[in-house]
Amino acid sequence: MVIQIVQIKNNNKEEEQSDMDILEKVKKDGLILDGAMGSILISKGITGKEAPELWNLNHPDIIKDIHKSYYDAGSDVASANTYGASAIKLKKMGVTQSVENVNRAGVKIARQVCGRGQYVAGELGSLGDMLSPMGTVSFDEAVDCFAQQAGFLEDEGVDVFLIETIFDINIALAAIKAVRSVSEKPIFCSLTFKKMKKGFFTIFGSSPQDSMKLLENAGASAVGANCTIGSSTMIDLACEIKKSTDLPVIIQPNAGLPTAAKDNTVCYPEDEIFFADSIKEIKRLGVEIVGGCCGTTPKYIKKIKETI
Repeated sequence: MVIQIVQIKNNNKEEEQSDMDILEKVKKDGLILDGAMGSILISKGITGKEAPELWNLNHPDIIKDIHKSYYDAGSDVASANTYGASAIKLKKMGVTQSVENVNRAGVKIARQVCGRGQYVAGELGSLGDMLSPMGTVSFDEAVDCFAQQAGFLEDEGVDVFLIETIFDINIALAAIKAVRSVSEKPIFCSLTFKKMKKGFFTIFGSSPQDSMKLLENAGASAVGANCTIGSSTMIDLACEIKKSTDLPVIIQPNAGLPTAAKDNTVCYPEDEIFFADSIKEIKRLGVEIVGGCCGTTPKYIKKIKETI
């Protein structure tokens, strides 16, 4: 009888550890996100006229295999294939299928291969247009659109919301406001920056310092940068961001700057060894959350896992 009681206690302890809140995981161990989805789908045959998120309905097994490959490689988190699954973006891409079905399917597919101690992120980002006055979408319309999408992701039980590849701080703020209207779960928010003569800035001129403070004040749980630049350049940007916030920091570089080959295929110059070495330097800065963006694959995540 004594042995049986001890065994039950041990099982409960293991269950508590495997069901650790994602922010507890970040604080205790750090977090490895996954890598690219879009560039892998290009290798699978997707065309520029197709919405990648529609593959949640038309090619679910391919999406599931990609998520599983990332988990198997060492990712703690799979980002649901919902980045551009807002109503505005899907309409612009000519998608007639239900916005709800596309988003729910994206989470369900990732959840099918999510193991104990692993997480699913509901990804938001693309509206397919800029905010007014540069574009046709008002701030309030963006909030309403993101809130609709976030509601479906919340209802399907995502563990965290990942707002990423954002070039306009106001789109990020609209997305955070939208998520907060439907969920109290953690929000990770990541912007895109370019290296200019005077430092790093978004295409609208926002600095890392100002941007991180705005995201923090809006209610983000972790902040950082992804896409547009390679891993070695991202080291300098990661240093700036780390100094700009007390929140956990996210860094997901591209595998270098893409170039077009003679057959019009896109090539990324950084191999997984070079990339992982850069991530190691980024981790030394104290960055808690790392992963990959365009051009990265499960091989890159596996090498990151081995390196750090």
